[in-house]
Amino acid sequence: MFCPKHSQESLLAGQLVDGLNAHRCPTCNGAWIASEDYQPWQVAHADPSLSIESLTVPINHAVAYQPSRYDSRAGLCPSCGFYLVRGRINLQTGSFFVERCPGCKGMWCDDGEWAVLEELGLVAYLPVLFTDEWQGYVRRVEAEFRERTATSEKLGADIAEKLFELAALLEEHPNGDFGVAYLMRRFEK
Repeated sequence: MFCPKHSQESLLAGQLVDGLNAHRCPTCNGAWIASEDYQPWQVAHADPSLSIESLTVPINHAVAYQPSRYDSRAGLCPSCGFYLVRGRINLQTGSFFVERCPGCKGMWCDDGEWAVLEELGLVAYLPVLFTDEWQGYVRRVEAEFRERTATSEKLGADIAEKLFELAALLEEHPNGDFGVAYLMRRFEK
């Protein structure tokens, strides 16, 4: 079995964390996690009652992480040879890719990515990160984050926070649309 990022480098068997077998590249320190190793570990560590909306969306967290210089390289599955599908993880401080084989469902984490995913509480939910449902949810949360950030930059943190509180109150009120219409009329002048 060869490294997805270094096609001449053999992967070495070991454990990524206690109870989870993985194969590491001695050159880039990336880790290949076979689906048949991950699934039993996942069952023991995931909370099946959690919804997608209760998982951490990385953009909301400032995690100190410098992506591997090999992160931008396309990779081939060391088990079956398919090109790995890339799932972007956006952080406040940048982004990186976790990769998954569309054939055997094995996953590749470049050096340090597992630790970031662990810090975010996502290691037991890696397959979810490749679903359309998760990607759509993340896009909505990221758009809201960017909108709130821009609003805070334009209005200042104090006024922006009052605006966010008012928006939440109006959303919950049965006649909240009347309040929004009032504000719009005030700014039409």
